[in-house]
Amino acid sequence: MSEVPPAPAAPAYAATPAAVPGKTLGIVALVLSFFFQLIALILGIVALSQSRKAGAKNTPALVAIILSIVFGIIWIVTVGGLIAAGAALLAQCQDLGPGVHVIEGVTYTCS
Repeated sequence: MSEVPPAPAAPAYAATPAAVPGKTLGIVALVLSFFFQLIALILGIVALSQSRKAGAKNTPALVAIILSIVFGIIWIVTVGGLIAAGAALLAQCQDLGPGVHVIEGVTYTCS
Protein backbone atom coordinates (compact mmCIF):
# COMPACT_ATOMS: atom_id res chain seq x y z
CA MET A 1 0.00 0.00 0.00
CA SER A 2 1.14 3.46 -0.69
CA GLU A 3 1.06 6.08 1.99
CA VAL A 4 -0.88 9.25 1.48
CA PRO A 5 1.32 12.32 1.83
CA PRO A 6 0.24 14.64 4.58
CA ALA A 7 -1.79 17.69 3.62
CA PRO A 8 0.20 20.90 3.46
CA ALA A 9 0.00 22.92 6.64
CA ALA A 10 -1.99 26.11 6.58
CA PRO A 11 0.24 29.18 6.38
CA ALA A 12 0.96 30.70 9.73
CA TYR A 13 -0.30 34.25 10.08
CA ALA A 14 0.99 36.59 12.71
CA ALA A 15 -1.62 37.35 15.30
CA THR A 16 -2.72 40.95 15.39
CA PRO A 17 -1.09 42.68 18.32
CA ALA A 18 -3.37 43.45 21.20
CA ALA A 19 -4.21 47.09 21.68
CA VAL A 20 -2.21 48.78 24.42
CA PRO A 21 -4.60 50.02 27.09
CA GLY A 22 -4.40 53.78 27.40
CA LYS A 23 -2.60 54.29 24.09
CA THR A 24 -5.43 56.26 22.46
CA LEU A 25 -5.94 58.27 25.63
CA GLY A 26 -2.21 59.01 25.64
CA ILE A 27 -2.38 60.35 22.09
CA VAL A 28 -5.37 62.53 23.00
CA ALA A 29 -3.45 63.83 26.01
CA LEU A 30 -0.45 64.58 23.79
CA VAL A 31 -2.55 66.70 21.43
CA LEU A 32 -4.28 68.49 24.30
CA SER A 33 -0.98 69.25 26.03
CA PHE A 34 -0.41 72.11 23.59
CA PHE A 35 -3.70 73.82 24.45
CA PHE A 36 -5.18 72.57 27.73
CA GLN A 37 -2.32 71.63 30.02
CA LEU A 38 -4.26 70.64 33.13
CA ILE A 39 -6.67 68.37 31.25
CA ALA A 40 -3.78 66.84 29.27
CA LEU A 41 -1.81 66.22 32.45
CA ILE A 42 -4.71 64.36 34.05
CA LEU A 43 -5.43 62.32 30.91
CA GLY A 44 -1.74 61.52 30.46
CA ILE A 45 -1.45 60.23 34.01
CA VAL A 46 -4.58 58.08 33.60
CA ALA A 47 -3.33 56.70 30.26
CA LEU A 48 0.12 55.92 31.67
CA SER A 49 -1.43 54.22 34.67
CA GLN A 50 -3.64 52.05 32.45
CA SER A 51 -0.68 51.03 30.30
CA ARG A 52 1.56 50.24 33.26
CA LYS A 53 -1.11 48.02 34.81
CA ALA A 54 -1.13 46.05 31.55
CA GLY A 55 2.68 45.97 31.50
CA ALA A 56 2.98 48.03 28.32
CA LYS A 57 4.89 51.20 27.47
CA ASN A 58 2.94 54.31 26.55
CA THR A 59 5.35 56.89 25.17
CA PRO A 60 2.67 59.37 24.00
CA ALA A 61 1.24 59.54 27.53
CA LEU A 62 4.68 60.12 29.04
CA VAL A 63 5.47 62.86 26.50
CA ALA A 64 2.05 64.43 27.16
CA ILE A 65 2.77 64.56 30.90
CA ILE A 66 6.16 66.19 30.34
CA LEU A 67 4.86 68.72 27.80
CA SER A 68 1.87 69.58 29.98
CA ILE A 69 4.14 70.37 32.90
CA VAL A 70 6.57 72.42 30.78
CA PHE A 71 3.85 74.38 28.95
CA GLY A 72 1.96 74.87 32.21
CA ILE A 73 5.01 76.40 33.86
CA ILE A 74 5.58 78.66 30.84
CA TRP A 75 1.92 79.74 30.98
CA ILE A 76 2.09 80.50 34.71
CA VAL A 77 5.32 82.50 34.33
CA THR A 78 3.89 84.47 31.40
CA VAL A 79 0.64 85.31 33.16
CA GLY A 80 2.53 86.19 36.34
CA GLY A 81 4.81 88.49 34.38
CA LEU A 82 1.89 90.23 32.71
CA ILE A 83 0.16 90.73 36.04
CA ALA A 84 3.38 92.11 37.57
CA ALA A 85 3.89 94.46 34.62
CA GLY A 86 0.31 95.69 34.89
CA ALA A 87 0.68 96.25 38.62
CA ALA A 88 3.93 98.18 38.09
CA LEU A 89 2.29 100.36 35.44
CA LEU A 90 -0.66 101.00 37.73
CA ALA A 91 1.66 101.98 40.58
CA GLN A 92 3.65 104.28 38.32
CA CYS A 93 0.49 105.97 37.07
CA GLN A 94 -0.59 106.54 40.67
CA ASP A 95 2.72 108.31 41.29
CA LEU A 96 2.63 110.38 38.07
CA GLY A 97 -1.05 111.27 38.01
CA PRO A 98 -3.36 111.45 35.01
CA GLY A 99 -2.06 112.49 31.59
CA VAL A 100 0.62 111.47 29.11
CA HIS A 101 4.14 111.15 30.52
CA VAL A 102 7.41 110.44 28.71
CA ILE A 103 10.06 108.88 30.93
CA GLU A 104 13.40 107.84 29.41
CA GLY A 105 11.85 107.66 25.95
CA VAL A 106 8.88 105.53 27.05
CA THR A 107 5.40 107.05 26.80
CA TYR A 108 2.95 106.28 29.61
CA THR A 109 -0.69 107.24 29.29
CA CYS A 110 -2.41 107.39 32.65
CA SER A 111 -6.08 108.12 33.07
